[in-house]
Amino acid sequence: MTPPQKSRREILEGFVAANPNDAFARYGLAVECASQGDTAAAVEQYATLLAAHPEYVPGYFQYGTLLTRLGKKDEARKILSDGVTAARKAGNSHAQSEMEIALAEVGP
Repeated sequence: MTPPQKSRREILEGFVAANPNDAFARYGLAVECASQGDTAAAVEQYATLLAAHPEYVPGYFQYGTLLTRLGKKDEARKILSDGVTAARKAGNSHAQSEMEIALAEVGP
């Protein structure tokens, strides 16, 4: 009998468990958690990702927009502002621009 296929989330959880410092795997897991509506797990994964890899620019935009959707405006502003700085340091003007727009949309 063939064992049941693992879900995308289970596969990503396995990748992260095997290599917790793999930024791309953790980012993928965070995105997958968010897409499944498990926002608590997504927030945890994004926070862990950016604490370990502050240079991982895509994480800031996704995390900031998730926080905005959750109504956590102060946290979203902080993450997006940090993301603008990280994107600027990385020379990623496209990501910088996206985060500046997202930051403006968060409002006061």
